[in-house]
Amino acid sequence: MGAAYILQQFVGMLDIMSSVTEETLDIIYQDEWLVAINKPSGLLVHRSMIDRHETRFAIQLLRDQIGQKVYPLHRLDKPTSGVLVFALSSEVASLAGEQFQQGSISKTYLAVVRGFAPESGTIDHPLKEKLDKIADKKARKDKPAQEAVTEFERLAITEMPVAIDRYPCSRYSLVELHPKTGRKHQIRRHMKHIAHPIIGDAKHGKGNHNRYFATHLGADRLLLHCTNMTMTHPMTNKTIKLSAPLDTVLDQLFDRFGWTSFKTSD
Repeated sequence: MGAAYILQQFVGMLDIMSSVTEETLDIIYQDEWLVAINKPSGLLVHRSMIDRHETRFAIQLLRDQIGQKVYPLHRLDKPTSGVLVFALSSEVASLAGEQFQQGSISKTYLAVVRGFAPESGTIDHPLKEKLDKIADKKARKDKPAQEAVTEFERLAITEMPVAIDRYPCSRYSLVELHPKTGRKHQIRRHMKHIAHPIIGDAKHGKGNHNRYFATHLGADRLLLHCTNMTMTHPMTNKTIKLSAPLDTVLDQLFDRFGWTSFKTSD
């Protein structure tokens, strides 16, 4: 067996390893001005001092995947999944960004929360910006609370004969949410405010429920997903609706709870 053959096999193995480790993002919309992905839970949008040890970012992965620079138009928390939109030039980003700043973008989220949530309602609860010790060292510490409004509707409920808290059974709800403002962690903080925290929320939720879902139900992530986003295309002026399907964790959980009819949102 010659050295050339061995070298060829080694190079082939490296190619295979590279293809296995290379991550491909799910692109749900793309034209010459915009591209949108179904962001997986656990992926940062961009490099952050808050998570300095992270090496994977949506911006870099998408840039490498489509071969051109991308500009994020909005935020999506690291543990949250779903619709994430980018512009393909700084000019388009500036035009589209105005819609996000003006609050004219329509967003729909699905969340699994603790307890039986009210059938519907509007959470009008101002939020004071929570600053990070590292990333926000130079930010104003005395900023007043900002207006924050979230509309919600309970879609389904489930009850399990498991004593996770002090009750013999544990109750959960599937909630559809429509944030009308875009404050940091708004949905997570608002659901905590009405005593129905989102399952998997390590910061605003209940640890014992989070651990049960992770250990016994295979749901070890924040159960919050941006299913739909409707916006006006900054170049064509047409209305576009972006939809992101559930990941495997949420898909299987919905099956288990009998929520299959809510897997897709119109």
